[in-house]
Amino acid sequence: MLTTILAAAPAAATDNPYGLQQALQEGGLIAQTVFAILVLMSVGTFYILFTKMFEQQKVMGQGKRVRSTFWNSNSLNEAAAKLEKNSAYKQIVDDGLAAQGQHSKLTDPVEAHDWLHNSLARSEAAINTKLGSGLAFLATVGSVSPFIGLFGTVVGIYRALIKIGASGQASIDAVAGPVGEALIMTALGLVVAVPAVLAFNWLQSRNKSIAAELSAFSTDVLGYLASSGAVRPATRGAASKAPAKAG
Repeated sequence: MLTTILAAAPAAATDNPYGLQQALQEGGLIAQTVFAILVLMSVGTFYILFTKMFEQQKVMGQGKRVRSTFWNSNSLNEAAAKLEKNSAYKQIVDDGLAAQGQHSKLTDPVEAHDWLHNSLARSEAAINTKLGSGLAFLATVGSVSPFIGLFGTVVGIYRALIKIGASGQASIDAVAGPVGEALIMTALGLVVAVPAVLAFNWLQSRNKSIAAELSAFSTDVLGYLASSGAVRPATRGAASKAPAKAG
């Protein structure tokens, strides 16, 4: 008898008339459109989550290497040559060196410190903007997807009311399908929204940490350039080396 019950259980689950597939079929074009939009939002959320996580992890790894070895070099040019191509930290150093070379060509007198500071700040802003790209999509998904699911819910309840009015009685078999469809759409909206909100907050927090590291590094580069290499962060082994000249 136990074998018969176990054999009948999968069949009963398969024949469930109120599952997702049946809800989409009964809901028609509106329910299918809502479902497709939520699926696209979910795919986009996880794509941005993993790509931005990889990008952030790469910058964090670069920061660890910069803190351990960068300031042991004899010059910024030598140190920059050791950094990865297209590295965020290399971009700041290259922009700082370029700004230093450009200052002597200015016809309108501008303080070297102000010129270098503004150039490095512009470089930081460009990097932070790149790191923050895609987060607006996560914020949009987190705030909009529950309402998209709610739209599907409203349509499902409306269909349930239409069936009640057509049949003249609120029997369970008449309204179970539309009400089930409504609840499924509500659940899908929440399932899409929650990961998007969590991903946005987590990635935003990591971006703030990276921005702080880049700002500190930019300040160190500014001090190095403004002092012709006399000012640099203290690093292991740096005390035995004489201050190097900038460039």
